Amino acid sequence: MDKELIVNSSPTEVEIALMENNRLVEIHNEKTNSKFTVGDIFLGVVKKMRPSLNAAFVDLGHRKDAFLHYTDLGPQILSLKKYTKEVMGKSLNTHLLEKFEILGDNPKNGKIDQVFTKNDYVLVQVLKEPISTKGPRLSCEITIPGRYVVLTPFNNVVSISKKISNNAERQRLKVLVESIKPKDFGVVVRTAAEGKMVADLHSEIRGLTEKWKTIFDELKVANSPRKLLSEIDKTSSILRDVLSDNFNKVVINDKELYNSSREYLKSIGSEKVNIIQHHTGSRPIFDAFGVTTQIKSSFGKTYTMHSGAYLVIEHTEAMHVIDVNSGPKANKRSQEDASLSVNLEAAEEVARQVRLRDIGGIIIIDFIDMRNSEHKISLFNKMKDFMRNDRAQHTILPLSKFGLMAITRQRVREEVKIDTSETCPTCLGSGKAKASILIIEDIKRDINHILSSRPKSKLKLVVHPFIYSYLTKGIISEQVRWYKEFKSWITVKRNNDFQMLEYKFYDNMDDELRMD
Repeated sequence: MDKELIVNSSPTEVEIALMENNRLVEIHNEKTNSKFTVGDIFLGVVKKMRPSLNAAFVDLGHRKDAFLHYTDLGPQILSLKKYTKEVMGKSLNTHLLEKFEILGDNPKNGKIDQVFTKNDYVLVQVLKEPISTKGPRLSCEITIPGRYVVLTPFNNVVSISKKISNNAERQRLKVLVESIKPKDFGVVVRTAAEGKMVADLHSEIRGLTEKWKTIFDELKVANSPRKLLSEIDKTSSILRDVLSDNFNKVVINDKELYNSSREYLKSIGSEKVNIIQHHTGSRPIFDAFGVTTQIKSSFGKTYTMHSGAYLVIEHTEAMHVIDVNSGPKANKRSQEDASLSVNLEAAEEVARQVRLRDIGGIIIIDFIDMRNSEHKISLFNKMKDFMRNDRAQHTILPLSKFGLMAITRQRVREEVKIDTSETCPTCLGSGKAKASILIIEDIKRDINHILSSRPKSKLKLVVHPFIYSYLTKGIISEQVRWYKEFKSWITVKRNNDFQMLEYKFYDNMDDELRMD
């Protein structure tokens, strides 16, 4: 699978598009003045205790207090609280934990008011960004992530990623990391560490320990809520978390961000430095790489797939609902086979849509009814395969007896919502029109459908004069590209009475070919 990262940087924000096999699967947006990013570490002050929720609200220096639940305190909260107090009181003069007394684990079923009181200082990490009217959600289980390992203070546990399946390699990494990690720091070995030598891992652990020292130094002089350690910028964090041998291109339009990303890859010893490219073309980077068109076609209430089947995606306060419809162009085959075919295509697109829109919480999918139990099992297994590349934690349940599939997916930030509608050129804003950039995609889809059922047809396409000019202009026009793709010449005519997005197909007898 080929992966590409397209980065569009502007003075106010950075937009990042992740492409897999030339299809847009994730889009991230980071405001340059964002106060909270998942992974940021803060010194906070407990402002409100809520025993009924078994939680506390923590002041991080922002207008919205952050939420800290008892279950997010972690077993080492007593050691963390003691460490924070001793560093702020200047009775601890080293960031290392060799001489620090680790306290016992916190009970799982305790109460928040047994751990904190109002105005206590607490070291916290952002677990979820602010969503809607809610402030950030916090955790006291501090983690400092790197490319190969994640450092966790106040424990000695070394755990290996389950995705490393070779037992000999797992044992090698465990013994290696135990020999080089600092005392009373736990380490989670990530999948990217497989096959890496001791020098690579030792260098990264040393760098992560330096970040812990930065927290220590900031904590010594802190006397109010403040950020102690920032997560790296969004571009670098995605490179850190998803960069693999499958990546073949990272394109960035900003020179400074391009240089910093190259330096980041050099700092982690990656061999992929040369895949980073600086976009200098005159066209906007998202237009040049087809991201804009995919955004326009992928967002909105309805998404039409290649076969003509379509999804209707709606959301409520409690859940998201996705309805699968076969559409008017369903292939002529047995109902059961047609249902399976549409459902498998829909499952792949649903997996892409939940990643692209970053849909979290409960997702209910109403697939087309199938009676064959083997087909139901096949659909369930395929959905698990399609969701495998999703980095968010998720759980998929088999089809219910009503033909519904339920997915729960981790929510860490607000859902991505992009309005793709445009002011209609005919009614000038009294209504809304479908994005005009998609008209060519719709026409191509209809041509493909007609020629698949009538391969020898001589088609005539009638369109608005504006669309006619677009399709026929240039030496290698869109009309010529269609000829190369479909091996059939499509005659294009213009009609001044048509609305701009209106089009019709006719056969060689001038009979209209209807799509519905």
